[in-house]
Amino acid sequence: MLPLLIAFPTFDPIAIAIGPLAIRWYALAYIGGIVLGWIYARSLLKNEKLWGGPAPISLVQLDDFILWVTIGIIVGGRTGYVLFYNLDFFIKHPAEIFELWKGGMSFHGGFLGCVAAVILFCRVNKLPILSLGDITTAVGPIGLFLGRLANFINGELWGRPADPSLPWAMIFPSGGPLPRHPSQLYEAGLEGILLFTVLAVMIRFGALKRPGLILGSFIAIYGLTRILGEHFREPDPQLGFLWGGLTMGMLLSVPMVIVGVIIILSSWRKGAPAPADHSLQGKS
Repeated sequence: MLPLLIAFPTFDPIAIAIGPLAIRWYALAYIGGIVLGWIYARSLLKNEKLWGGPAPISLVQLDDFILWVTIGIIVGGRTGYVLFYNLDFFIKHPAEIFELWKGGMSFHGGFLGCVAAVILFCRVNKLPILSLGDITTAVGPIGLFLGRLANFINGELWGRPADPSLPWAMIFPSGGPLPRHPSQLYEAGLEGILLFTVLAVMIRFGALKRPGLILGSFIAIYGLTRILGEHFREPDPQLGFLWGGLTMGMLLSVPMVIVGVIIILSSWRKGAPAPADHSLQGKS
């Protein structure tokens, strides 16, 4: 008896087309992640119980920060992809570095871009870096979840060959005739739903009162879930497997786990700071 395999559903990569203007699902994932993250971040800042008093960042400052972090994600994500995943190609075709509509973004690069945006914005506005980092990473899984769904819709970053008896094994149009793991959905569950849930529970139990705890937890847990997900994901063809069967995603995630643990331990050793007073900054 032949195994029952799931054929990849046909999706149009373009979500909305108005004349010559075409908006792809991947772009909508970025837009949706930023907008929903902004809404969730505002709700966290408004809840003084979570901070033990007024949040150290005002709503106006958060609104201003959105542009900074958006630029950080895009510039960092593209730079990371160029440097980590396809440097030889872009050295030969440097003009294509700016052709973002063709795809090619790196989470690790985007994360470093976010870090740079947080540090620069905090220095300009004299804000606590760890607290803004906590807010930024608390909402991060929303964008990760939507991004992985967009990867699935685009039929990209599919998984390694799977046992044909696996009920959800899937044949991807660009993945050859072999049934494969829908690794994009695995990662959406791990990096999106699971990570968001863990951080949300920590926040409800007072994690925001210890600056850096959510930031460190995000970094460490993401690193672990990415390493796990990479066991089911087909490596990028231009790189393949690296040392000892490791992938680039694994290698880039190992330092995240180490750094995340260090930040977690450091946040526990420090006492919770006195709540900020925004009475002189105005309210919004």
